[in-house]
Amino acid sequence: MKERQITSDLLMVRPAHFGYNPETATNNAFQSENPDLTAEQVKEKALQEFDTFVARLRDAGVQVYVAEDTPLPVKPDAIFPNNWVTFHQDGTVATYPMHAPTRRKERREDVIEQLSTHFEVNNRVQFEGTEAESRFLEGTGSLILDRPNRIAYACLSPRTEGELLDTFCTTMGYKKVAFTAVDGEGKAIYHTNVMMALGVDFVVICLDAVPDKAEQQLLKDQFAATGKAIIEISLDQMMAFAGNMLQVAGKDGTPYLVMSEQAYQSLTAGQVATIEQYTEILHSPLYTIEQHGGGSARCMMAEIFLEEK
Repeated sequence: MKERQITSDLLMVRPAHFGYNPETATNNAFQSENPDLTAEQVKEKALQEFDTFVARLRDAGVQVYVAEDTPLPVKPDAIFPNNWVTFHQDGTVATYPMHAPTRRKERREDVIEQLSTHFEVNNRVQFEGTEAESRFLEGTGSLILDRPNRIAYACLSPRTEGELLDTFCTTMGYKKVAFTAVDGEGKAIYHTNVMMALGVDFVVICLDAVPDKAEQQLLKDQFAATGKAIIEISLDQMMAFAGNMLQVAGKDGTPYLVMSEQAYQSLTAGQVATIEQYTEILHSPLYTIEQHGGGSARCMMAEIFLEEK
Protein backbone atom coordinates (compact mmCIF):
# COMPACT_ATOMS: atom_id res chain seq x y z
CA MET A 1 0.00 0.00 0.00
CA LYS A 2 1.50 3.29 -1.16
CA GLU A 3 1.50 5.78 1.69
CA ARG A 4 -0.31 9.10 1.43
CA GLN A 5 1.69 12.31 1.80
CA ILE A 6 -1.25 14.36 3.04
CA THR A 7 -4.26 13.64 5.22
CA SER A 8 -7.62 15.23 6.00
CA ASP A 9 -7.45 14.20 9.69
CA LEU A 10 -5.63 16.35 12.24
CA LEU A 11 -5.12 16.37 16.01
CA MET A 12 -4.95 19.82 17.59
CA VAL A 13 -4.68 20.70 21.29
CA ARG A 14 -6.63 23.67 22.67
CA PRO A 15 -4.29 25.17 25.26
CA ALA A 16 -5.14 25.80 28.91
CA HIS A 17 -2.06 27.89 29.75
CA PHE A 18 -0.44 29.10 26.53
CA GLY A 19 2.45 31.48 27.14
CA TYR A 20 6.12 32.31 26.71
CA ASN A 21 8.31 29.42 27.88
CA PRO A 22 11.86 30.47 28.92
CA GLU A 23 12.97 26.81 28.75
CA THR A 24 12.29 26.58 25.02
CA ALA A 25 13.57 30.10 24.31
CA THR A 26 17.16 28.97 24.96
CA ASN A 27 17.38 27.53 21.41
CA ASN A 28 14.34 28.98 19.64
CA ALA A 29 15.29 32.27 17.93
CA PHE A 30 11.69 32.71 16.69
CA GLN A 31 10.35 33.26 20.19
CA SER A 32 10.00 36.52 22.14
CA GLU A 33 7.77 38.22 24.72
CA ASN A 34 5.43 41.13 24.11
CA PRO A 35 5.87 43.33 27.21
CA ASP A 36 2.61 45.20 26.44
CA LEU A 37 0.48 42.12 27.13
CA THR A 38 -0.24 40.44 30.47
CA ALA A 39 0.04 36.65 30.69
CA GLU A 40 -3.77 36.47 30.78
CA GLN A 41 -4.08 38.60 27.63
CA VAL A 42 -1.56 36.40 25.82
CA LYS A 43 -3.55 33.32 26.82
CA GLU A 44 -6.86 34.85 25.65
CA LYS A 45 -5.44 36.04 22.32
CA ALA A 46 -3.90 32.62 21.69
CA LEU A 47 -7.24 30.92 22.33
CA GLN A 48 -8.98 33.27 19.88
CA GLU A 49 -6.32 32.53 17.25
CA PHE A 50 -6.61 28.79 17.89
CA ASP A 51 -10.41 28.74 17.59
CA THR A 52 -10.37 30.85 14.40
CA PHE A 53 -7.76 28.54 12.87
CA VAL A 54 -9.74 25.37 13.70
CA ALA A 55 -12.90 26.93 12.24
CA ARG A 56 -11.12 27.80 8.98
CA LEU A 57 -9.74 24.28 8.66
CA ARG A 58 -13.17 22.75 9.29
CA ASP A 59 -14.79 25.13 6.80
CA ALA A 60 -12.35 23.74 4.21
CA GLY A 61 -13.50 20.20 4.98
CA VAL A 62 -10.57 19.18 7.16
CA GLN A 63 -11.49 16.83 10.03
CA VAL A 64 -9.95 18.38 13.16
CA TYR A 65 -9.97 16.39 16.43
CA VAL A 66 -9.53 18.94 19.22
CA ALA A 67 -8.15 17.66 22.51
CA GLU A 68 -8.53 19.99 25.48
CA ASP A 69 -5.27 20.64 27.31
CA THR A 70 -5.43 19.63 30.99
CA PRO A 71 -5.13 22.55 33.47
CA LEU A 72 -2.42 20.71 35.43
CA PRO A 73 0.44 20.24 35.00
CA VAL A 74 0.89 23.64 33.33
CA LYS A 75 2.12 23.15 29.75
CA PRO A 76 2.77 26.48 27.97
CA ASP A 77 3.51 24.75 24.63
CA ALA A 78 0.67 22.19 24.59
CA ILE A 79 -0.67 23.93 21.47
CA PHE A 80 2.18 22.26 19.47
CA PRO A 81 1.34 18.49 19.61
CA ASN A 82 3.25 17.57 16.45
CA ASN A 83 6.45 17.43 18.51
CA TRP A 84 5.41 14.64 20.87
CA VAL A 85 3.37 12.28 18.68
CA THR A 86 3.10 10.98 15.10
CA PHE A 87 0.38 8.75 13.62
CA HIS A 88 1.21 6.44 10.71
CA GLN A 89 -0.80 4.69 8.03
CA ASP A 90 0.28 1.19 9.14
CA GLY A 91 -1.39 1.74 12.54
CA THR A 92 1.75 2.86 14.39
CA VAL A 93 1.65 5.67 16.96
CA ALA A 94 5.08 7.00 17.96
CA THR A 95 5.99 9.33 20.83
CA TYR A 96 9.17 11.39 21.11
CA PRO A 97 11.80 12.74 23.54
CA MET A 98 11.45 16.46 24.21
CA HIS A 99 14.28 18.91 24.95
CA ALA A 100 12.43 21.09 27.50
CA PRO A 101 11.33 19.34 30.73
CA THR A 102 8.04 21.28 30.71
CA ARG A 103 7.25 19.87 27.27
CA ARG A 104 7.65 16.25 28.35
CA LYS A 105 4.40 16.63 30.26
CA GLU A 106 2.56 17.12 26.96
CA ARG A 107 2.71 13.42 26.08
CA ARG A 108 -0.75 12.09 26.89
CA GLU A 109 -1.79 8.46 26.60
CA ASP A 110 -5.43 9.49 27.14
CA VAL A 111 -5.36 11.46 23.87
CA ILE A 112 -3.94 8.45 22.01
CA GLU A 113 -6.58 6.18 23.60
CA GLN A 114 -9.36 8.59 22.64
CA LEU A 115 -8.20 8.62 19.01
CA SER A 116 -7.96 4.82 19.00
CA THR A 117 -11.76 4.71 19.36
CA HIS A 118 -11.98 6.26 15.85
CA PHE A 119 -8.82 4.89 14.25
CA GLU A 120 -6.93 1.59 13.98
CA VAL A 121 -3.93 1.61 16.34
CA ASN A 122 -1.96 -1.65 16.34
CA ASN A 123 1.60 -0.64 17.17
CA ARG A 124 3.10 1.70 19.75
CA VAL A 125 6.68 3.02 19.50
CA GLN A 126 8.19 5.08 22.32
CA PHE A 127 11.42 6.94 21.56
CA GLU A 128 11.32 9.08 24.71
CA GLY A 129 13.57 6.80 26.78
CA THR A 130 16.59 8.86 25.68
CA GLU A 131 15.57 12.02 27.57
CA ALA A 132 17.68 10.99 30.57
CA GLU A 133 20.72 10.98 28.25
CA SER A 134 19.81 14.45 26.87
CA ARG A 135 19.14 13.00 23.42
CA PHE A 136 16.15 14.45 21.62
CA LEU A 137 14.06 14.05 18.47
CA GLU A 138 10.97 16.22 18.47
CA GLY A 139 8.51 14.51 16.14
CA THR A 140 7.60 16.33 12.95
CA GLY A 141 9.33 19.42 14.24
CA SER A 142 12.60 17.54 13.80
CA LEU A 143 11.45 15.30 10.96
CA ILE A 144 10.02 16.26 7.59
CA LEU A 145 8.64 12.97 6.30
CA ASP A 146 8.29 12.09 2.64
CA ARG A 147 5.93 9.26 3.43
CA PRO A 148 5.43 7.66 -0.02
CA ASN A 149 9.20 7.65 -0.67
CA ARG A 150 10.14 6.80 2.94
CA ILE A 151 12.62 9.66 3.34
CA ALA A 152 13.13 11.55 6.63
CA TYR A 153 14.65 15.00 6.16
CA ALA A 154 16.17 16.54 9.30
CA CYS A 155 18.39 19.47 10.16
CA LEU A 156 20.53 18.48 13.12
CA SER A 157 20.22 20.71 16.22
CA PRO A 158 20.07 20.45 20.02
CA ARG A 159 16.54 19.10 19.52
CA THR A 160 17.38 16.69 16.67
CA GLU A 161 20.15 14.22 17.49
CA GLY A 162 21.82 12.28 14.67
CA GLU A 163 21.96 8.85 16.33
CA LEU A 164 18.34 9.09 17.39
CA LEU A 165 17.48 10.03 13.82
CA ASP A 166 19.19 6.78 12.78
CA THR A 167 17.13 4.88 15.37
CA PHE A 168 13.91 6.42 14.03
CA CYS A 169 14.82 5.52 10.45
CA THR A 170 15.72 1.92 11.34
CA THR A 171 12.60 1.44 13.45
CA MET A 172 10.15 3.10 11.06
CA GLY A 173 11.71 2.11 7.75
CA TYR A 174 12.91 5.49 6.48
CA LYS A 175 16.07 6.67 4.75
CA LYS A 176 17.64 9.71 6.42
CA VAL A 177 18.70 12.91 4.72
CA ALA A 178 20.44 14.92 7.44
CA PHE A 179 21.91 18.38 7.07
CA THR A 180 22.79 21.53 9.01
CA ALA A 181 20.73 24.72 8.82
CA VAL A 182 21.30 28.14 10.39
CA ASP A 183 19.43 31.43 10.52
CA GLY A 184 20.72 34.79 9.30
CA GLU A 185 22.80 35.20 12.46
CA GLY A 186 24.43 31.80 12.08
CA LYS A 187 22.44 30.15 14.90
CA ALA A 188 21.34 26.55 14.44
CA ILE A 189 17.71 26.31 13.36
CA TYR A 190 15.91 24.51 16.14
CA HIS A 191 13.37 22.57 14.03
CA THR A 192 13.47 21.42 10.43
CA ASN A 193 9.82 22.40 9.98
CA VAL A 194 10.52 26.13 10.27
CA MET A 195 12.70 26.11 7.15
CA MET A 196 11.07 23.40 5.02
CA ALA A 197 7.58 22.13 4.12
CA LEU A 198 7.02 19.12 1.88
CA GLY A 199 3.88 18.76 -0.24
CA VAL A 200 2.70 16.06 -2.62
CA ASP A 201 4.65 17.44 -5.59
CA PHE A 202 6.55 20.45 -4.26
CA VAL A 203 8.80 21.56 -1.42
CA VAL A 204 8.93 25.03 0.14
CA ILE A 205 12.45 25.48 1.52
CA CYS A 206 14.95 28.13 2.61
CA LEU A 207 18.07 26.83 0.87
CA ASP A 208 19.93 29.96 2.02
CA ALA A 209 19.73 28.48 5.55
CA VAL A 210 21.89 25.50 4.45
CA PRO A 211 25.47 26.85 4.39
CA ASP A 212 27.13 23.68 3.08
CA LYS A 213 26.86 23.66 -0.71
CA ALA A 214 27.26 19.87 -0.86
CA GLU A 215 24.30 19.48 1.53
CA GLN A 216 22.30 21.94 -0.58
CA GLN A 217 23.03 19.82 -3.64
CA LEU A 218 22.09 16.62 -1.78
CA LEU A 219 18.70 18.14 -0.99
CA LYS A 220 18.16 19.34 -4.55
CA ASP A 221 19.07 15.89 -5.89
CA GLN A 222 16.63 14.18 -3.51
CA PHE A 223 13.83 16.55 -4.49
CA ALA A 224 14.55 16.00 -8.20
CA ALA A 225 14.62 12.21 -7.74
CA THR A 226 11.23 12.26 -5.99
CA GLY A 227 9.56 14.70 -8.37
CA LYS A 228 9.30 17.69 -6.01
CA ALA A 229 9.33 21.18 -7.51
CA ILE A 230 11.45 23.52 -5.37
CA ILE A 231 9.82 26.76 -4.17
CA GLU A 232 12.54 28.78 -2.47
CA ILE A 233 11.95 31.24 0.35
CA SER A 234 14.41 33.77 1.80
CA LEU A 235 15.84 33.91 5.32
CA ASP A 236 13.55 36.86 6.09
CA GLN A 237 10.53 34.91 4.88
CA MET A 238 11.61 31.94 6.98
CA MET A 239 11.72 34.20 10.06
CA ALA A 240 8.11 35.16 9.20
CA PHE A 241 7.25 31.42 9.42
CA ALA A 242 6.94 30.93 5.64
CA GLY A 243 8.67 27.55 6.04
CA ASN A 244 6.24 26.43 8.75
CA MET A 245 3.48 25.23 6.44
CA LEU A 246 1.62 21.94 6.06
CA GLN A 247 -0.28 20.57 3.10
CA VAL A 248 -3.53 18.90 4.14
CA ALA A 249 -6.60 17.60 2.30
CA GLY A 250 -10.23 18.57 2.55
CA LYS A 251 -12.70 15.68 2.78
CA ASP A 252 -13.35 16.05 -0.97
CA GLY A 253 -9.62 15.63 -1.62
CA THR A 254 -8.87 19.30 -2.36
CA PRO A 255 -5.28 20.00 -1.22
CA TYR A 256 -4.58 23.08 0.90
CA LEU A 257 -1.21 24.49 1.92
CA VAL A 258 -1.91 25.74 5.44
CA MET A 259 0.07 28.66 6.87
CA SER A 260 -0.25 31.69 9.10
CA GLU A 261 -1.36 35.11 7.88
CA GLN A 262 2.14 36.43 8.63
CA ALA A 263 3.69 33.71 6.48
CA TYR A 264 1.24 34.37 3.65
CA GLN A 265 1.86 38.11 3.70
CA SER A 266 5.63 37.54 3.53
CA LEU A 267 5.32 35.71 0.19
CA THR A 268 5.76 37.48 -3.13
CA ALA A 269 3.01 37.43 -5.76
CA GLY A 270 5.24 35.13 -7.82
CA GLN A 271 5.65 32.64 -4.97
CA VAL A 272 1.90 32.62 -4.32
CA ALA A 273 1.22 32.00 -8.01
CA THR A 274 3.72 29.13 -8.06
CA ILE A 275 2.23 27.53 -4.95
CA GLU A 276 -1.26 27.87 -6.42
CA GLN A 277 -0.20 25.80 -9.42
CA TYR A 278 -0.04 22.85 -7.00
CA THR A 279 -2.48 23.53 -4.20
CA GLU A 280 -4.96 25.97 -2.72
CA ILE A 281 -3.73 28.17 0.14
CA LEU A 282 -5.40 28.48 3.55
CA HIS A 283 -4.09 31.02 6.06
CA SER A 284 -5.11 32.28 9.48
CA PRO A 285 -3.78 34.96 11.89
CA LEU A 286 -1.48 33.40 14.52
CA TYR A 287 0.58 36.42 15.59
CA THR A 288 0.37 35.88 19.37
CA ILE A 289 1.11 32.17 19.11
CA GLU A 290 4.03 32.81 16.77
CA GLN A 291 5.64 35.52 18.88
CA HIS A 292 5.30 33.94 22.31
CA GLY A 293 5.47 30.26 21.32
CA GLY A 294 8.02 30.49 18.52
CA GLY A 295 5.97 28.13 16.37
CA SER A 296 3.30 28.60 13.73
CA ALA A 297 0.61 26.78 11.76
CA ARG A 298 2.48 23.57 11.01
CA CYS A 299 3.52 23.09 14.65
CA MET A 300 -0.12 23.23 15.75
CA MET A 301 -1.25 20.28 13.59
CA ALA A 302 -0.41 16.64 14.26
CA GLU A 303 -1.40 14.69 11.15
CA ILE A 304 -3.41 11.50 11.61
CA PHE A 305 -2.63 8.93 8.93
CA LEU A 306 -4.20 6.02 10.82
CA GLU A 307 -6.99 4.17 9.00
CA GLU A 308 -10.52 4.88 10.25
CA LYS A 309 -12.28 2.00 11.97
